[in-house]
Formats: sequence, structure tokens, C-alpha cells
Amino acid sequence: MAKNLVYDIHEKPPFGKMIVFAIQQLLAIMAATIAVPAIVGNGMSASAALFGAGVGTIVYQLFTKFRSPVFLGSSFAFIGSMSAAFAGAATASLGYLGLLVGAIFAGLVYVVIALIVKLVGVNWINKLMPPAVIGPTVALIGLSLAGAAIKDVFSYGPQVDGNGAFIMSTKIWLSLICALVTLFVVIICATYGKKMTKLIPFIIGILAGYVTALIFTVIGYIADADAMKIIDFAPFTALVSDGVKLTTFLDLPKFTFVEAFKGFKDFEWSYLATVAVAYIPVAFVVFAEHIADHKNLSSIIDEDLLENPGLNRTLLGDGVGSIAGAFFGGCPNTTYGESVGCVAITRNASVATITTTAIMSILISFFSPFVAFLDSIPGCVMGGVCITLYGFIAVSGLKMIQKVDLEERANLFTVSVILITGIGGMALSIGKVTITSIACALILGIIVNIVLNKFKKPSKDKEDKE
Repeated sequence: MAKNLVYDIHEKPPFGKMIVFAIQQLLAIMAATIAVPAIVGNGMSASAALFGAGVGTIVYQLFTKFRSPVFLGSSFAFIGSMSAAFAGAATASLGYLGLLVGAIFAGLVYVVIALIVKLVGVNWINKLMPPAVIGPTVALIGLSLAGAAIKDVFSYGPQVDGNGAFIMSTKIWLSLICALVTLFVVIICATYGKKMTKLIPFIIGILAGYVTALIFTVIGYIADADAMKIIDFAPFTALVSDGVKLTTFLDLPKFTFVEAFKGFKDFEWSYLATVAVAYIPVAFVVFAEHIADHKNLSSIIDEDLLENPGLNRTLLGDGVGSIAGAFFGGCPNTTYGESVGCVAITRNASVATITTTAIMSILISFFSPFVAFLDSIPGCVMGGVCITLYGFIAVSGLKMIQKVDLEERANLFTVSVILITGIGGMALSIGKVTITSIACALILGIIVNIVLNKFKKPSKDKEDKE
């Protein structure tokens, strides 16, 4: 067993515990997975995205020989690409077809890179992206999500003053209280909890935050005070808006392929080019984040996933999993930092838990009340959880930087450039392609690292401090 892990990758927790662990993983990845179709709109289904994420994760596990404990969810990197597929479509059905075609293009990029890795190995990856490059990049992934976590904490659109500070209304104060209750329950359970409590801090934290929000909301309804109504019960009322019937309890997700197949009659080759331009460049950007995620996960489980099962297998799993996920949910999938953070905090690296989470994700996509409950969890509660999840991702990257010799000027400048350009938000929009700040920072860091090490004198390991 790897150091400090409660469950290693091949270990299976008892069935009852595994179900609880799977629910925790599901809660950790839920908000982001269903947020992507909500942002893209055009009638995309959150429950179908859940189904697709579950299928994509199982495909990934099959390709990686059940050695990589991470869940695949809807990728935010492709939001612009998905929107472009609808924008360039003459009909909604053609837009759905574009989602499938785009996912195939992106998946094929991964397949091609996987074949190259299979032929030449991964040493070139390690040389191209040493710890001085990967460490700050992993830290950036967590730090770049910090704003999203705080936005969730204050999920009711607070106003800011001239200094950028939040103006605290009653509702903002109450959401902050819910977030802090969630945050501290998670921290206390993960740090001082015993046995099962220490393994499911997120479930306990989310329930504590939800109950707190529920108390405020009930008081709000009794006192007719809208400012206290933290929980929106609309997802539940929608289930019975037309009376109680079968769909109140079980409903078929709106699968992407059903709508996409209707779009063949409107297909034009010019539209194919539009989709290709929107998806293929983004796939290369996400490839860099794929490397960073797996390096981070490798450091947590103390096994090099780029060697075993191998980068070629993780790429194939991610690529084919994205295609499979988009076939059902429309969203290309990617390894989730939230899932990695959950593994890091709970020290549960059991792949059986991840596989159970995938199966559960598929099953609950049909179960209307549970989907409604997940939709009703206030953003402030999820914000409290995400502070810890995203923070652990950032800290994982900083731990990698600790192992880097920063007395070496090449390393010092490489780390500095990545952190400043990434935190500064140096994102570029080229045509229909957006290169994220993380991708820009990584690319610039690779270039700086190559240039400085190219001209470094081989006989001198360190520069003078003066």
C-alpha cells in the first residue's frame, strides 16, 4: 500500500462503505458536471451529462486496466467549442450532431498522441515537462478555480464597493454562514474524525451545510422573508407540476445521440470544418492538463501512472471516454480535479470506489428525485466544499515545487513565469479557439525551461547568488 493511503488502488472497501464513498465522490464532481450543459444551454440535459460522465469513466477505467482512481466529468475547456457547434448549425438537431462530431475529432487527437507515446515512450514528456514545469501548473489548476469557489460561496450575486469588497446583504451573510458551516465540518471531520467520519467528510459537510440552509429557508417562508430563502425548491416542484406520475420518480435522460441523428438531413461539409476548427485545437490544450492531472494523481498514490498503466492508455481512455460520454450527454469528458482532490483528502484511492461512482452516476440519471435534490444544493454549500477541494489541488502542485532546486536559475525563472502568467490570467482568443491561462502559462513555461537549459553550461550546476 502507498504511504498514508487508507485504501490502495486495488483494494475494495466493504460494500456498504463503498456505496457511501461513491456518493461522496459523486457529490464532489456533481456541480461541475451538470454546470457545463447548463452553461451551453440549447436544451442540453444535466441528467444526460451525468449518464455520459459515468459511461466515460467506465471506458477510461477499462483502458487504464483499473489502475487510475479518478472520475471523468464534463470538460469546461470545450464549452466554447460546444457553443460554436450550435452557433454554426442551421437547426438544433444539427447542433447536437456537431457535439458528437466534435467529440470524435477531440478523441482522435488523443488517439494519435497515444500512438506516438506508444512508439517513442514517455521520456520526452518528462524532459519537456519536468517538476519545475508540472508543479506550478498543477498549483495553477487549483488556484485558477479559487474564484469559482468564492463565487459559489456568494452565489446570489453580491454587489462590491469601490475596493472590490463584497457588500454584505442579509442573504449574503446567510450564504456565507452556510459555506463556513460546510467548510469547517469538512475540515474537522477530515482532521479529527474517527473511522468512517474521517473517510466521508464531504458528505457530512454538505449535509451540515444543507441543513443549515434549510433552517434559514424554513424561517424565511414562515416569516415571509425572501432574504432568508437560501434553498430553491423549484427542482422538486417541477417534478409534480403536472401531477404525480411515473416521470416524478423515473425519467429517461435526453440523450444527445437521439437529437443528433435527426440532424443528418441538414448536414453540410462546411459545418464539419466549423466543428473541426472549434474542437481540435482545444484537444491539444486539454492534453497538457491531462499530463498535469495524472502527474498530480501519481504523487498522491505514489505510483507513476505515466509508466503504469502508461500515458498511452490514459490518453486512449480519456479520448475514447470523451467520445462515449458525448454520445450520451453531449459533453467531452476529462479527468476531474475535484475527484483528485477527494482522493487526496480522504486518502481513499480505491478504483472500485470510482467505478461504483460511475455506475451510480448512470443509475441516478434516471432517478428524478435524487437529481432534483442535487440541483437544489445551494451554491454556497458547494462553495464551502470546493474551497478545500481546489485548495488541495493547489497544495499538491506546491509540494512538487518543494522538490525543485530553486537555487538553479533555470528552475527559478520557469516556476516564476508559469505562476505569474497563470495567476495573471494570460488567456488568448485566436479565432474561435480560446487558449486558457493555464495552457498559456504551461506553454510559456515549457519554452522558458527549454531555452534556459539549452544554453546552460554543463560544467556548472548553479548560478552565483550575487
